[in-house]
Amino acid sequence: MATTAKAANTRSAKPAAKPASRPGEVAARAEPQLCFHHSQELRIKTDAVLAALEETPGDARHGAALADLAAELTEAGMDYYFLRPLRLAKVGIIGEQSARLAMAGAVKIISSVSRKYIVRMDQGQLLTVAAHLRELAR
Repeated sequence: MATTAKAANTRSAKPAAKPASRPGEVAARAEPQLCFHHSQELRIKTDAVLAALEETPGDARHGAALADLAAELTEAGMDYYFLRPLRLAKVGIIGEQSARLAMAGAVKIISSVSRKYIVRMDQGQLLTVAAHLRELAR
């Protein structure tokens, strides 16, 4: 009986999918997406940092600039996804301030950890991150 069940499971199993050329590349495009809106000033800064990195990828200052940008984008995203809904729901000033304080702590930790990795990246890795940000900014 166990052999029959095993054979049935084998027949009904889907064939293995072909792996993407880069792990997660194709799968990420097929998944649903969420986006957030941020200021025009942050968009201009994003474009400037990415353009500078793409034009002179060997410049040692790009890691710090990209880490700073990642921190600002993280803060803008957290505000849009978490604090904005609280304002729209009118949770009150105390609730909003409590959430803002918690969010500021989370952003500080995330930014600190991401900075440690970003500033150590080589130019190929920085360009990969830049390409990903360009993809998100479409």
